[in-house]
Amino acid sequence: MKNEVPFYDPDLSYEDNYKEGPFGLFAEKNIPESGYSEISGKKNPNFLGLEVDIPFGIPAGPLLNSRYIKAAFRFGFDLCVYKTVRTQAQACHPLPNVLAIHPNGHLTADCDTVLADKNYSQPLSITNSFGVPSFSPDIWQPDMAEAVKAASNKQIMIGSFQGTQGKGKIEDDYALAARLVAETGAPVIETNLSCPNEGVNNLLCFDTEAVYRIVEKIKSTVPDRPLLLKTAYFKDDVHLKKLLDKVGHLVQGFSTINTLSARPVDKNNHPALSENRPEGGVCGDAIRWAGLEMVSRLAHFRQEMGADFVIVGVGGVNHPDHYKAYIKAGANAVMSATGAMWNPLLALDIKKSQV
Repeated sequence: MKNEVPFYDPDLSYEDNYKEGPFGLFAEKNIPESGYSEISGKKNPNFLGLEVDIPFGIPAGPLLNSRYIKAAFRFGFDLCVYKTVRTQAQACHPLPNVLAIHPNGHLTADCDTVLADKNYSQPLSITNSFGVPSFSPDIWQPDMAEAVKAASNKQIMIGSFQGTQGKGKIEDDYALAARLVAETGAPVIETNLSCPNEGVNNLLCFDTEAVYRIVEKIKSTVPDRPLLLKTAYFKDDVHLKKLLDKVGHLVQGFSTINTLSARPVDKNNHPALSENRPEGGVCGDAIRWAGLEMVSRLAHFRQEMGADFVIVGVGGVNHPDHYKAYIKAGANAVMSATGAMWNPLLALDIKKSQV
């Protein structure tokens, strides 16, 4: 079936996907008959003060450029995050960048060793290893501006960005990236503090003081845009609460989770990505438990603190019931990467389930 063709082709390089994609149904100009039509006069949900048809979309990662964003909006994904950009060009890791993984049950947060191959079977989980590539701002800025214009009056294009180590103070580069994204007209910005390529225990989101400096610099540079923080899974509440106490009153929301780290190996027990990349981030069905748990914990602390930040739940959403579970856990919005890549009709399925 055509909707089983992912809109990002794992067998092609990142650069070829950027130039030639999206694929599958996303490549078509018109969506197939969905059985869903927006209900005239209905009250639409509010996300950060902006109306959406439903608060569901695709997180940072698979929407590489404005063509992908336009296709996602066409297929009813009302919150679309433009792939994370930087203040300078950065090359992608060589192939493979995406492989299916086959954990025994759900993945733990302890960097499990898992079999990886190209058998993309449902329920699907994948490892991804890109290294947060980025084109230079002179390329992505005008394209992101084009993506912003593609949103309807009930859709939101979110600009994701990340600072680059080794360019002076990391908070300065994050702030510069935030300003460049804001210049495109993106109404909401999101900063990635949880890139799995930085190492399992070295993620920026675990360094509370560094996060505070980054957030303060971003908010002083771009004070007029809602700011979301993309975080990883926190193993204990002590460190999570410490982060919330430090920046929960400064930012407008948290997007969680990014991925869980694992050691993907081939059938011969060799590193499946490469000897130089023994670890990779995992997303999809195997991490849904972690995403739901983080949303529930954030919602608990939000109530305890009397805070009003929004929570975006991410991880393992490939069915309308998963969307409902995240909302029930306390999420204000839900996003799907792996599920959406292999089923471009997922947003329409969820909308039909809401009617």
